[in-house]
Amino acid sequence: MTKLVNGQAIIQAFERWSPKSLAVDGDKIGLQIGTLNKPIKKVMVVLDLLETVVDEAIKEEVDLIIAHHPIIFRPLKAIQTDRPYGRVVEKLIKHDITVYVAHTNLDVTKGGVNDLLAEKLGLVNIDLLAPTTEFKLKKLVVFVPKDHANQVREALALAGAGYIGDYSHCTFNSEGVGTFKPEAGTNPFIGEQEKLEKVEEIKIETIFPINIQNKVISSLIRAHPYEEVAYDIYPLDNKGELLGLGRVGYLPEEMSLKEFAIFVKKAFNVDGLRVVGNLDEKVRKVAVLGGDGNKYVSQAQFKGADVFVTGDVYYHVAHDAMMDGLNLVDPGHNIEKIMKEAVKNYLAQFILENKYDTKVISSSTNTDPFTFL
Repeated sequence: MTKLVNGQAIIQAFERWSPKSLAVDGDKIGLQIGTLNKPIKKVMVVLDLLETVVDEAIKEEVDLIIAHHPIIFRPLKAIQTDRPYGRVVEKLIKHDITVYVAHTNLDVTKGGVNDLLAEKLGLVNIDLLAPTTEFKLKKLVVFVPKDHANQVREALALAGAGYIGDYSHCTFNSEGVGTFKPEAGTNPFIGEQEKLEKVEEIKIETIFPINIQNKVISSLIRAHPYEEVAYDIYPLDNKGELLGLGRVGYLPEEMSLKEFAIFVKKAFNVDGLRVVGNLDEKVRKVAVLGGDGNKYVSQAQFKGADVFVTGDVYYHVAHDAMMDGLNLVDPGHNIEKIMKEAVKNYLAQFILENKYDTKVISSSTNTDPFTFL
């Protein structure tokens, strides 16, 4: 019997990785066309939603498209089906293809577009270019019988609790005696109904960012042996995890701007790119931001980058960067297509773990509008 995932379930799984709360203000994300309340036989991940991409989705009998760039970005004044945009919308609706968009939230999230670009460039000692979000921290305190402390600690770590910087599984543990009396109608793991019980327990303390609280508590309850789990949650004033747009890091070895530009061209498999700066100048510290990075040139300079890799660089922005001594490499906006395989692999793993028969593919249509002669 075929087991298909519901559209709502697949998006909930996706948003555990790339929550909508990470998107910058005003970004057009989320469900844009159709419904998620239906079984999904096939998902297609795309960068852009051009008519050729929609035709590919129709041919592949796709039910759900997850796109990086919104199909609806400005308020609609009309949908004219004899015009290209109107035809795209008409085809999507006629073929019952749902469109969901993850834009700047996918840029910001860990393992998202900007991390993928930095990884492709081989950068090390990576930092944020432009912080946008801070996840406040909370403390979890839970009481566990000694024999089950290890499994609870491991479950909490797998859920994302106990991370401090580059350290995982961070907990503090103290021993004590817990008391409880199971009342009538209970089914106690330890003890008997109507009898006061004393149990040697471990008090486990750990921290987690607020955005994963539901996941942490669910994992705790599944791993804990008690029928009723005793735990406390406290808000903290500690500095939380920062997320943001763009990344800054170092090349393993210094190279000339010309050598670096050729390296970028190969890394992102583009036919051409634009370079601003002295081609003989040495570069080591690199800022990178997918998409249109014109607004972030000053941040790249403030972070001490030797070169800023981004797309859609304006003429006068290039002049400003050149006068300020910041080199630029513009391989185009289309390098964000790196997100297609990453999203596909994430969803495929979710489907595999839950033994669904739903398939996930990435679009093979080239949506780069530019040709280099």
